[in-house]
Amino acid sequence: METTDEGLSTKKRTASMATLSLAMLLASLGTSIANIALPTLAAAFSAPFAQVQAVVVAYLAALTISVIAAGRLGDRYGLKPSLVAGLIVFAAASLFCAMAPNLWWLIGARSLQGIGAAFLMTLAMALMRQTANEARVGRAMGLLGTVSALGTALGPTLGGALIPLTGWRGIFWVQVPLAVLALTLAVTTLPNERAKAKTTRGRLLTAIDRALVSNLVANVLVAAVMMTTLVVGPFYLGLGLGLEARTVGLVMAVGPLISILSGMPSGRLVDAWGSHRVLATGLVLLMAGAFLLAFVPNMAGVAGYVLAIVVLTPGYQLFQAANNTAALADVPGESRGTVSGALNLSRNIGLIAGASLMGAVFAFGAGTEDIAGASAQEIAAGMRLTFLAAGGMMLVAIVASFGRRKPAVQGR
Repeated sequence: METTDEGLSTKKRTASMATLSLAMLLASLGTSIANIALPTLAAAFSAPFAQVQAVVVAYLAALTISVIAAGRLGDRYGLKPSLVAGLIVFAAASLFCAMAPNLWWLIGARSLQGIGAAFLMTLAMALMRQTANEARVGRAMGLLGTVSALGTALGPTLGGALIPLTGWRGIFWVQVPLAVLALTLAVTTLPNERAKAKTTRGRLLTAIDRALVSNLVANVLVAAVMMTTLVVGPFYLGLGLGLEARTVGLVMAVGPLISILSGMPSGRLVDAWGSHRVLATGLVLLMAGAFLLAFVPNMAGVAGYVLAIVVLTPGYQLFQAANNTAALADVPGESRGTVSGALNLSRNIGLIAGASLMGAVFAFGAGTEDIAGASAQEIAAGMRLTFLAAGGMMLVAIVASFGRRKPAVQGR
């Protein structure tokens, strides 16, 4: 049997990567599967929308707050034991969600589920870097990008299919056996490891200050731009172009579909070209896509919007595969969990910024706080200003990434 550099057979390495992909899928699924159930939850608990929204917000907030702690615990006690603990928390929280007797119980259980998801996302990335063959690190990161996009895109579809059959509880029941399966696979397929020595605070801060700040800054900016497309896109397509809700949904599905299809090829390019060149290519495509969104849809309608998304989305997957590979390339094993946590934290901060700050830019550009009552011209003006700002952010990301960066991973 073929054996790799780190003593893992090809078969065991493949099984480990499948397990880590399932863990990432679960965490990503949890971010989107509850969204479609909000109207059902409002009716079931006779609660206002602002309260049931907390079912989604609690998960995201707990995930964001917990990622650094999850990484530090992984470095301190071992990545595999910490991932197993996170899967136990996620499975138990999913069960508590499915059995919730009231809304506040559900919100609390979703917070616990978000904590478990932080372990899944953070430690899956760190373990994937540890498990992957050195010549295929980019491919491994591309696989995680594909699985993450698949989980996020699958959530609303799966939820929409389950709710008519099982009610809102079904969207949480389905996560229980998946989490148990991932837990079983993690225990049986992931290689055992000794507990890591405690990383000193000074060493960690030095590593982040000197080597990772450009990765983290770029990660924040890119995530903010991608979230902006998800927040502003439906308003522009529905109110600016007058499309029906079903058509808006179909157009909005183009981005996730391209993201799923481009994840693995992006990773292969990182392995072939090196992270430096792929990172540059991804950021240039992101900048080009943002500027296209500022102008082309207002001239060419839906076709222009789709064209811009076709440019933007592969750029995102190229960036993700290259940036994650570069950030983890020279990190010692005892710090990989923490660095993975920092990457996830920066991404989540970017998502929050995209939903809030860039949403405010859109409203300012439209000239009204009442977006629902804005005219098509006002929506177009808001769209133009928002994505001009997004293009400027990608220019900042390019400067941050290459102003003082040396190539982290050369082409092999």
